[in-house]
Amino acid sequence: MTTKTLNIVIGGEAGQGLVTIGELLAKTLVECGYEIVVTQSYQSRVRGGHNTFTIRTSNAGLAAPQETIDLLIVMNEETVRLHREELSKNGLVVTDSSIKIDAIPCLGVPYGELTSRRHENVAALGVATFLLGLDKTVPAQVLERKFGKKGAEVMAENRKALDTAYQWTSDKLAQARPEALDFLKLPETKRQSPRLILNGNEALALGALSAGVKFCSFYPMTPATSIAVTINQYAAAMGVVVEQAEDEIAAINMAIGAAFAGAPSLVTTSGGGFALMTEGISLAGMTETPVVVMLGQRPGPATGLPTRTEQGDLELVLYAGHGDFPRAILAPGSVEECFHLAGKAFELAESSQGPVFLLTDQFLADSFRAVVPFNVDELCSVQTGTDPSPAQSPYRRYALTEDGVSPRLLPGFSRHLVIADSDEHDEDGHLTEDLEVRVRMVDKRMKKYARLKNEVIPPSYLGAEDPELLLVCWGSTQGSVVEAAGALESAGRKVGVLHFAQVWPLVAQHFVEYLNRARQVVAVESNATGQFARLLERATGLQIRRQILRYDGLPITPQTILAALKI
Repeated sequence: MTTKTLNIVIGGEAGQGLVTIGELLAKTLVECGYEIVVTQSYQSRVRGGHNTFTIRTSNAGLAAPQETIDLLIVMNEETVRLHREELSKNGLVVTDSSIKIDAIPCLGVPYGELTSRRHENVAALGVATFLLGLDKTVPAQVLERKFGKKGAEVMAENRKALDTAYQWTSDKLAQARPEALDFLKLPETKRQSPRLILNGNEALALGALSAGVKFCSFYPMTPATSIAVTINQYAAAMGVVVEQAEDEIAAINMAIGAAFAGAPSLVTTSGGGFALMTEGISLAGMTETPVVVMLGQRPGPATGLPTRTEQGDLELVLYAGHGDFPRAILAPGSVEECFHLAGKAFELAESSQGPVFLLTDQFLADSFRAVVPFNVDELCSVQTGTDPSPAQSPYRRYALTEDGVSPRLLPGFSRHLVIADSDEHDEDGHLTEDLEVRVRMVDKRMKKYARLKNEVIPPSYLGAEDPELLLVCWGSTQGSVVEAAGALESAGRKVGVLHFAQVWPLVAQHFVEYLNRARQVVAVESNATGQFARLLERATGLQIRRQILRYDGLPITPQTILAALKI
């Protein structure tokens, strides 16, 4: 089978409907049997500014974005100016015929003659459908699902815009017969069984729901807001309370209160919001209350680039909160991992009775992929609290145990009194200033690290048994690193990829052999200082001297890695 990959960029201002075109085209491609990786780039404004919706598609597997553009669908002249240098050798620009472009291949479409201004984005979908060689009935079905509920008249107008633009493109190219555009035709592929089209945030929300989340609090902050919004769509059916708090401090404290009462609880935020939550994180550590925090990373410091991507908050989360107390940090590398690790986060929070963090970022949060439906039959919700029947009186919430995890009863569900205190406390939960008790309670809490380490997800390894080059990555950079490694292997290099989906705690025995075996180790991260490389050095004593770092707000791509390696 011939494999072909195309990169399609739709660009324009916010409010011009480019996301509508992008989502409709992405769904069409998936339903036709193709793979997709979507990258969204947008500015921090409701209207205006330069935004793009990028779809990389292929009839073979994909996991990473691409930098060169094969088809550029522009909604304004600025998009051409900003992206013309990124066009591939045969790249084509599709634009309104009123926009004059020199020196690059261009298909000018008279949108104003074909349809109303309101439906120009659907007309652009019709043009793209023909250029890519897709079955016209599929986008029509996608349109029906999106606009059908708005009534027959609305649907008829959209269908007419699609058909008219498709036919115009067919007639236009039949007259000109530009064979150079044949490279845009995707190879035929088999229609696959129905697949989900999810982005990272949607998968996180569904994973939390599958784990039994019952309370979600948040203060809106890009790029994490859509996690809570997605949960809210299912809140009534799933019995979840979703609360938009007045600020981030209230959000974390609400979640701790709900978790204390027995509701599996979630907070969603980004770096700036999380900074305000750190005292609350310490409260969860002291009261030994399970709570999950999902943090969508974006560039800082301060407001930074609020709609761009970065992996700059690892150390913030690792050290957040005053004092010593256990925590676990997960970092999914794919949409599928977003779903499964969301459930894992709730399991860890409940079993360790403390805060667990899940780090994503704007790239993965907004990146749509085609996903095989999850096997929900094997899923189970977390069980909160402990059976109160064997508990002795007086009940000791913080009883000293061998593994540091004490029996957790829920207030109001038994005859026992359940006490919580933000000060240091004794086994009963009463405030104490006995310094010997203080030492015993700190030791008790820190013992829970042993339990967390027993449940650590080992890093995944892919590649040669004795690589000359080992690429180390974590979180959302996984796809780009794996694809870059594949290109290096095709060039005759022996390469390995070590990907961490859990970045704390680390168990050196899981991976130190890989670091020692490789002749050269390179860390790949989306931050300026190599935060995870430092964490690995702390865990192993091994310093990763070479690093590939990107922190301009754009996602790491295979081209980024290969260029840095001078390949």
